[in-house]
Amino acid sequence: MTRIISPKQVRDAAEIIRKGGVVAFPTETVYGLGASALNPDAAKKIFKAKGRPSDNPLIVHIAGREQLKKVARIPKNKLAIVNKLIRKFWPGPLTLILPRKEIVPLEVTGGLGTVAVRMPKSRIALRLIRMAGVPIAAPSANISGKPSGTCFEHVYDDFNGKIDGIIKSRPCKIGVESTVLDLTSNVPFILRPGGVTYEQLRKVLPGIKIYTHKRKVKVVKSPGMKYKHYSPKAKVLLFEDGEMRRIAEYKKRLERKGKRVVVISPKNSVAFSRKLFAMFRECDKKKIEYILMPAIEEKGIGLAIMNRIRKAASRILR
Repeated sequence: MTRIISPKQVRDAAEIIRKGGVVAFPTETVYGLGASALNPDAAKKIFKAKGRPSDNPLIVHIAGREQLKKVARIPKNKLAIVNKLIRKFWPGPLTLILPRKEIVPLEVTGGLGTVAVRMPKSRIALRLIRMAGVPIAAPSANISGKPSGTCFEHVYDDFNGKIDGIIKSRPCKIGVESTVLDLTSNVPFILRPGGVTYEQLRKVLPGIKIYTHKRKVKVVKSPGMKYKHYSPKAKVLLFEDGEMRRIAEYKKRLERKGKRVVVISPKNSVAFSRKLFAMFRECDKKKIEYILMPAIEEKGIGLAIMNRIRKAASRILR
């Protein structure tokens, strides 16, 4: 039986984490599915609950610099960059990939010698980590491949009876996962766009580059790189030219065949990113069969929105 935990009962959730259990908790980005990042058996429970491939690494959530030093090694030539990023963006929706320390089990890192680390901005998340006394490994709280959970109801639908507890709180403010920045290569690389934008990072790191959906992946250093993600049951059709007349004609053709179709027009805004996964889930409840979406400009949070839509798409029409 999954326990519903109020924000005032975070200490109880921390006790579950310490004992090797799994608790879903809110962050500023999406809900996380958390367990001790230092316990390999607890990490395995996350993969089992999600149905997640074991080579897809988890992000380690921390509450202070001392925990960063505990789980990651910062090379001397990257120390200045790491300090600059921490001052500017932590706590917040930025995940850093650094060399792993042996205390972090390979079950957490997907078998890699690197570890993904972030300090969330959510007060509930930070209290949970501090009270648990350990870093918390947590992917997004959703069944693997499906839309991420951004509110308590989403997580309850997916995990009631599968995990030990869910902290019931308000919907997440950003609605898409953190930006993942790889600092283990010569050039800093954005592996997954998210709540911290490329434009913001470029002001701190002018030489930064972005991993694109067109590149083939051999080593999965970050969640959201290799596998299909964020997909509702409905087929998502992405129209890269963004032409609404073409979309309207396509919609009519599908409806003539008796299909249930909706058009969702993305906006390049945090307000839209907050609703994206909830809209996908609502379409499933209404038994929508096709979701038609035009592409938007990939600036600001628009880059993260388009990344999620491409990952969710059954077909991309150019």
